[in-house]
Amino acid sequence: MKKLKIGKIELKYNVVLAPMAGVTDITYRTICKEMGAGLVHTEMISAKGLYYQDKKTEDLMKINENNRPVSVQIFGSDPDIMSYVVEKYINTRPDIDIIDVNMGCPAPKIVKNKDGCYLMKEPELAGKIINKIKNVSNKPLTAKIRSGWSSDSINAVEFAKILEYNGLDMITVHGRTRDQFYAGKADYKIIGQVKKNLNIPVTGNGDIYCPQDAVKMIEETNCDAVMIGRGILGNPWLIMNTVKVLNKDTELFTPSPEERINMIKRHALMLIEESGEKKAILEMRKFAAWYLKGMKNSSEVRKSINVITRGEELFKILDDYIKING
Repeated sequence: MKKLKIGKIELKYNVVLAPMAGVTDITYRTICKEMGAGLVHTEMISAKGLYYQDKKTEDLMKINENNRPVSVQIFGSDPDIMSYVVEKYINTRPDIDIIDVNMGCPAPKIVKNKDGCYLMKEPELAGKIINKIKNVSNKPLTAKIRSGWSSDSINAVEFAKILEYNGLDMITVHGRTRDQFYAGKADYKIIGQVKKNLNIPVTGNGDIYCPQDAVKMIEETNCDAVMIGRGILGNPWLIMNTVKVLNKDTELFTPSPEERINMIKRHALMLIEESGEKKAILEMRKFAAWYLKGMKNSSEVRKSINVITRGEELFKILDDYIKING
């Protein structure tokens, strides 16, 4: 595949880590970058949160230099606020490479404020947001959309054209409507239609759970890159193997139970260093459950992890588990 270029930023590999709230924090971005992700995204960040100088919102913008290129994803629906925070909080950060605007999040708490995927019902407003940001931004600008709001209002092609006209440098299309959330199957045809009708790069997103899914998406849509989301929950090796397959390497890596356990430990240690023990171990409950999914006799281990509060407890549970099931 030809290397993807977003503005002046060229990716090493055309495999992108999706922005996911509660998942793609600085620690997990580091792990996925080590696996070969060509581009990683922050969790989605509220433009209003930045505007009102909310500390928790600002914390989401912590960047590890080794993870670059890094894209910061912002959401909102006020063009003035969004362009203001880009000027004040993002332009001034040399460690931020790309700005992504979320126009695809289906979560009720997001769309009720007319943010995220709600913007697909307001294409003129969406175009204005891109235009205002583009006029002040010193970084490439991308957006993530869905196929449409509902099955009777699939407008990804027309919507994407408006964003391109207003200065967008790349677009990511998730092949589901807002109404679908994450149910059913992603529609690759709509991704292909967007690619056919645009001059800017198009990244495809949806239902990549094994490397061959990425190959299928590229073959069916002619997209320039693939974005992997839920498929990497507990399986960052999917990124490594997708990079391998896209580069004609057939020797895929399957982690052993011990390697999975070691990854949980490493992830926990990194998170403790970043966030402190108490917060990190609470966060590791969900991450550990994802890593352990499908492993032999892991249900009891997950239950045990869900009540602990200290790192040493986590490591003991994992060590005991691998002695019996390794």
